[in-house]
Amino acid sequence: MDIDKLFKVPKLPAGSNKRRLPDNPTPEMLKRLRMDSEASEAGPSVMDVDEAPSTSKGKSRATTVEDEDESGDQSIEGDFAPGGDADYFAEEDEEGRFFGGGLTKEQKDILNIFDRAGGEEAREDLEEMNATTVRRLLTRFERAANKNQDQRSKYPDDPTKFIDSEADLDIALKALLPLAQFPVVAYPEVIRSGAVERLIGLLSHENVDIVIDVVEVIHEFTDEDVGNEAEDEEEDTEGSREDALKQLVQSFVDNAILELLVDNLNRFNEEEDSDRQGVFHVLGIFENLLGFNAELSTQLVSKTKILSWLLKRIESTKHDENRGYAAEILSILLQNNRPNRLELGKLGGVESILQILSRYRKRDPVDADETEYMENVFDILCSALGEPEIKQQFLDLEGVDLMVLMMKDKMQARSRAIKVLDYAMSGPAGTAACETFVEALGLKTLFSSFMGGKKQKAAAGHAASEDTAHTLGIVSSLLSNLASDSPARIRLLAKFVENNYEKPEKLLEIRDAAQGRLRATNKEIEDEKKRMEAEGEEIEPEMEDLWYLRRLDGGLFTLQTVDYILAWIAMEDDGVRAHIQKLLDRKNQSFKDIVQTLQIYHDNVDEDTTEANPDGAPSQREILRNLIAFLEAC
Repeated sequence: MDIDKLFKVPKLPAGSNKRRLPDNPTPEMLKRLRMDSEASEAGPSVMDVDEAPSTSKGKSRATTVEDEDESGDQSIEGDFAPGGDADYFAEEDEEGRFFGGGLTKEQKDILNIFDRAGGEEAREDLEEMNATTVRRLLTRFERAANKNQDQRSKYPDDPTKFIDSEADLDIALKALLPLAQFPVVAYPEVIRSGAVERLIGLLSHENVDIVIDVVEVIHEFTDEDVGNEAEDEEEDTEGSREDALKQLVQSFVDNAILELLVDNLNRFNEEEDSDRQGVFHVLGIFENLLGFNAELSTQLVSKTKILSWLLKRIESTKHDENRGYAAEILSILLQNNRPNRLELGKLGGVESILQILSRYRKRDPVDADETEYMENVFDILCSALGEPEIKQQFLDLEGVDLMVLMMKDKMQARSRAIKVLDYAMSGPAGTAACETFVEALGLKTLFSSFMGGKKQKAAAGHAASEDTAHTLGIVSSLLSNLASDSPARIRLLAKFVENNYEKPEKLLEIRDAAQGRLRATNKEIEDEKKRMEAEGEEIEPEMEDLWYLRRLDGGLFTLQTVDYILAWIAMEDDGVRAHIQKLLDRKNQSFKDIVQTLQIYHDNVDEDTTEANPDGAPSQREILRNLIAFLEAC
């Protein structure tokens, strides 16, 4: 047996077995690669005969290959090197065996940046990150920023005088990126050294490329996952990591970062790739800051023109990543925030949003990204409709009519249109929208959607579909808001009588499925209570609230809505009441079961929602009391 042949290493190993470096290498990997590269540089390497070896210390370590002939060797290297390894064809031993570094050209460029920023000393900064190392990097950044500022002030009209210092500043900024991996060590030094103020000041730099570098650094610094790579094994560092990030975020906000970031959005030209990436990073910073402190959303809107910019950006007819991101940020800004919603209305945002959504009446989004964008725009409208003033604007701009048309067209936007109508018609402020909905012939389309799955009974243990849930919400609002004996209410009640009471039967099917889910949820909660009592844990009121929320998600909300509708139609029509009673009797149930659900509903209605309508209509709690009294008398 020939041992040499058996164990000989192939010259070109399969690329799939080759270890590749991640896009963002950790300091440990960079250290290991530097040691491996230095060892390989000591041995022979294949170089072009016309290429002179580099002798300057601290320069780029990348091996360069000149165009040799017309055989296309250079293109082969670029096209076929596994993983895009820049040294794949350049580092072989005497027998042709491969010892490539595993670095792509971009990753080698990263190492070269650190070389140019300070040679071996700069690379060593990555090996052991401590306060001294952080201060060294921050000092280099400070010197580079001061030098550039000095040269720009001395020679404002001669770019050749400050172009080198601008390149050094670019390098110094990129050298700060690894600090995001060590927030506990780095962030206090960043704040103490004045680097925060320096970074904020550079957001007003004349060179947009420098601004983009700063934005990228701040985006990395404020990422909610900062330090996870370096601290996964240290559980006790989580609190200190959060504290460090909190202090840094507060320091940025105190230095007017919100205003400067919004101002820079208008400086970027998204036709350029780098500027487009800069816009993406700015939006990412907003998401990071709002995710860390939701209260900043009011400050962001009140002190800047971010809403105007976002509205203009999402109006674009050409879909791209930043348009989708802008819609997501706008949706976040409106969540549970009345001042921001009212500001949206003042800026004509409701009309802009309706114009955007009208594009999807006759066509569906072309891909998943555009679908997400469309859903975010619908969510923006739903959030805004939480305010009575926005509901009135929505009505005046014929938003109800548009949503009814979308329901009829049965495109992908149909489900979202039903959701919007649910929000628009809810509460006393939705009374006018309810009347307009009936006038726009929305009942036929609504109940057609509701009865769409009548051939398939709802299975116990499965949640009602989102469409069904919002349809139930619309019917509930119609019963609450339409005036007694009005033509619109009579048309609504007639729907429950037609086709031999098929709609009350459908409601009872949904009720059975919700009860099945609720029983399973109640069992889980009871098991938790028994375990806590056995372990001697005290059950606090907060736990009871959490369990109630779990019951709502576990079927109670659907059950309450269905029973509310059943109680209304039973009180309004004798024939419907008799039919419901007959169906309940078959299941050994009665109206007392519905009363029990409504009583829980009544006891948990928010006090804020119990105020009577200014027009004299009863509050939700008063309606529930009257329904309970009627069913108890049956």
